[in-house]
Amino acid sequence: MSEKELIDRLEEHGQEHIIEAYKKLDAAGKEKLAAQVEKIDWSIVAMAGHGDLAQERGKLEPLSALEVSEIEKNRAKYETLGLDAIRAGKVGAVLLAGGQGTRLGSDGPKGKYNIGLTKEVFIFERLIRNLSDVTDKAGCYVPLYVMTSDKNNDETIAFFEEKNYFGYPKDYVLFFKQEMAPSVDFNGKLYMEAPDSLSLSPNGNGGWFYSMAVTGVLKDIKARGVEWLNIFAVDNVLQRIADPVFVGATLDSGCVSGAKVVRKAEPMEKIGVLCLEDGRPSIVEYYEMTEEIINSRNADGELSYNFGVILNYLFRVDKLEEIMSAKMPVHVVEKKIPYINEKGEVIKPETPNGYKFELLVLDMIHLFENCLSYEVVRDYEFAPIKNKTGVDSVDSARALLQKNGVAL
Repeated sequence: MSEKELIDRLEEHGQEHIIEAYKKLDAAGKEKLAAQVEKIDWSIVAMAGHGDLAQERGKLEPLSALEVSEIEKNRAKYETLGLDAIRAGKVGAVLLAGGQGTRLGSDGPKGKYNIGLTKEVFIFERLIRNLSDVTDKAGCYVPLYVMTSDKNNDETIAFFEEKNYFGYPKDYVLFFKQEMAPSVDFNGKLYMEAPDSLSLSPNGNGGWFYSMAVTGVLKDIKARGVEWLNIFAVDNVLQRIADPVFVGATLDSGCVSGAKVVRKAEPMEKIGVLCLEDGRPSIVEYYEMTEEIINSRNADGELSYNFGVILNYLFRVDKLEEIMSAKMPVHVVEKKIPYINEKGEVIKPETPNGYKFELLVLDMIHLFENCLSYEVVRDYEFAPIKNKTGVDSVDSARALLQKNGVAL
């Protein structure tokens, strides 16, 4: 992009303050800032402050699940199917680890957080141990793809190196960076975090497959013959990864995707629920649910919308390739965004001062024609660490780990 094209583009979008900052930079700084501006999707920036741009929901209907009782009846069959697929090299795992441990009081990658009590036990370590339970049983390794971000990539890789990949073979672990998105104030003006850099943040977990493609990691998936990818979040330290029973049940169902779900603890629980929307699988967030939906019940008295997602999904790779160019909803989220002002001073706001733009993996579900809703027992597979104390915290996760016999 030439300097004139850069200035014209910034003027067109009302970002004259960035032009002023650009003019003060040396050649290297100008090149860096111009490269960031060139990658901006201005249609996303234009969404700032327009809540009315949120997508209308279609007709919602309950979606039943393959319940624990049914899974137990067929466990041996499902596990055999899943182990066969794993041994044939058809299953890979994708760890979504682009976030920081800020809410836990840590500046580093969330996966580096130590949850141990009498010894060091890191979040990354627990996840690798969970995956190793499966690979030990299968007698072979599952390729693990770790999505990082510009903010934590180098530190994450260095940590895995330092810990010798927690005993997992390095040849089976590949890192890739997710795309970044700009941050803006409430008027849609781009924030800067340094004199030569826009304020950029990871664009949410929904762009993971696109990021795999643009970073070249998809070539590794194809070369290995991987046909299914199990996507999971960094913060659930109890989850089963590349779970052969889940894989086998999804294969047996004929579905092209699967989602692990838990029964809601109570009607008002803040958890996204798997359902049907206009006849296709979808996830409705707790804040989108009407009182009628929240409290509706089946003839047996169970909640109609009863199965909450835990961000553990299984997707067929060929179907992911088909939907890669599909336009996903962009979530405009109010955040506290550190920035530098016109004097070059770093400002760290106490309250939300602008918007970040995120794609969410849950929105991918609606792009698939079907999805197996697969129930797991909450106390054995769901220990999210979102807060330092209280609900879904380090404390609650520790208690559940100990309940499951994990020494901390």
